[in-house]
Amino acid sequence: MVVVSGRLLVAAPTLADPNFARTVVLMLAHGEEGALGLVLNRPSEIDVEVVLTDEWHEAAAAPPTVFFGGPVATESVIGLARVHGLGDGIGFSASTETLGTVDLELSPSAIAGGIEVVRIFAGHAGWGPGQLEGELQVPGWIVVDALDDDPFTDDPDGLWRRVLGRQPGRLGWLANFPDSLQSN
Repeated sequence: MVVVSGRLLVAAPTLADPNFARTVVLMLAHGEEGALGLVLNRPSEIDVEVVLTDEWHEAAAAPPTVFFGGPVATESVIGLARVHGLGDGIGFSASTETLGTVDLELSPSAIAGGIEVVRIFAGHAGWGPGQLEGELQVPGWIVVDALDDDPFTDDPDGLWRRVLGRQPGRLGWLANFPDSLQSN
């Protein structure tokens, strides 16, 4: 099993599912019980301050809007943060050395490690046991390393092309794949 926790799933240009077409998903967890990730490039029109306190709004990455994290549990909110310090602690559950989910019931100043920046997501992407492994067998997803800035980009619409474009060799060519083959 290819473990993808802490890495990105980039939708292949041919992935037609409207929930995931041209998306970049940061994988927070992946194991025998399934997988969970957040779509990084689907901003909404909802400002963070509409759903959270001013303190969270001030810590939010630009644009300070709620992002659609995926089609699962869209009524729930997940905070993804980059912290100054290391590891798990009060209010912070690490996915990588500096990225993880935060307890949005606490104030940002109470989070262990000190929040550098946060992004708020409505819902998440989820896969049952073995489901993601099956999808990885069909070339619908491309697994690549994440950069710490990927989840907090101020240009979410350009993230898919940027992530593919920085890949070596032929994989990087996919960044130029047209949105529609008919318009090419």
